[in-house]
Amino acid sequence: MAFDSISPTLTRFAAGNNTAPPRHLGRRYDESGRFLPEPGNTVVCHLEPGSATEKAMIEVRRRMLAMPEADHLAFTPVSSLHMTLFQGIIEYRRALPYWPADMALDTPIEAMTELYCTRLAGFRGAGPFRVRTIDIVPTGFTVAGATPQDEKSLAAWRDALADRFGYRHPDHDAYEFHITLAYMRNWLPDPCLPAWNDLFAECLALIAREAPVLELRAPAFCAFADMNHFEELLVLEPSRSDSVA
Repeated sequence: MAFDSISPTLTRFAAGNNTAPPRHLGRRYDESGRFLPEPGNTVVCHLEPGSATEKAMIEVRRRMLAMPEADHLAFTPVSSLHMTLFQGIIEYRRALPYWPADMALDTPIEAMTELYCTRLAGFRGAGPFRVRTIDIVPTGFTVAGATPQDEKSLAAWRDALADRFGYRHPDHDAYEFHITLAYMRNWLPDPCLPAWNDLFAECLALIAREAPVLELRAPAFCAFADMNHFEELLVLEPSRSDSVA
């Protein structure tokens, strides 16, 4: 099938463009869509409950679930929706540079979470930032700073957090901010791509209209057992001269 009229970001999820199974299948979730244990920690901004942003994203999720190919996706619960600001450590990624060099690679996840609660005590991040949606794909929303200054603030937060966490991922400076709605259980059949392309064009318009700037809670250090829930352990404060919007 020719993909000329399809968004390039959507074609990455086409069966015709993939020979290997989705990379998280069998570890993060199984073929039935059930999420598997995968403990770790992270720094995220949850959606503001009851906000126009949450309502708009729930509507996008509802429209995706109504598609005939929705069973190709493993959807996360609405309560888990968040933007990851900085990736913590995770059980199945015990290797450098995804783990602090000063800690043994077999350190229990619970001990690492306690360590980071101590390291983040008194932490002050960068200035406030605002975020907007720039794309929608089957797995969720791609987001970015609403202005160049917001992009600088996001980068400054990540740099400061990298110092506390003790590592930088290879994509530290090019990290693509996102809000996950689902994971791929199976790649999308090529013939259905035009319908999904139309859906996402409509959904982008909806988000631009209803939530041009996303309403997010303050960054928080969280622990998780799987991708269903991210427990806020410590809300991270901005620099003393600023406040997070």
